[in-house]
Amino acid sequence: MSLIGDLDLASVAGLERALLIAPFHRWLGLRVAAIGPQGIEITMPGRQEVVSNPAVQSTHGGVLASLIDLTGLYSVLAVGGLATATADLRVDYHRPAKPGELRVIGRVVKLGKRLSVADAEILDAEGVLVASGRGAYLGG
Repeated sequence: MSLIGDLDLASVAGLERALLIAPFHRWLGLRVAAIGPQGIEITMPGRQEVVSNPAVQSTHGGVLASLIDLTGLYSVLAVGGLATATADLRVDYHRPAKPGELRVIGRVVKLGKRLSVADAEILDAEGVLVASGRGAYLGG
């Protein structure tokens, strides 16, 4: 039985409850900011624990990749798709993510029964693009 099976994934509150089932997502401090017809927006507060280079105060690339992955997957769920695992993930790093809140915008590109695809962009507190990517997610 799915842990998120009874949650309303089309509502901000329901999707956030599903998102926060994962201890890693809770540790990151993730919040669902919005749900739209094509995807979602998630925020993460600035956290000193995710800094990979103290000299420039940049967020670790693995955390950015995780944000792209999970935002894509939850975008698929929010628009009524099924996503059980990541089949493929691509990440492009555009510039260092400096301290402060990060905003991740996910958009479903293809909703399928066996495979869905979503794009995600990470913006810093000033709205500057720091990373983007695409994930492919397995359905049932």
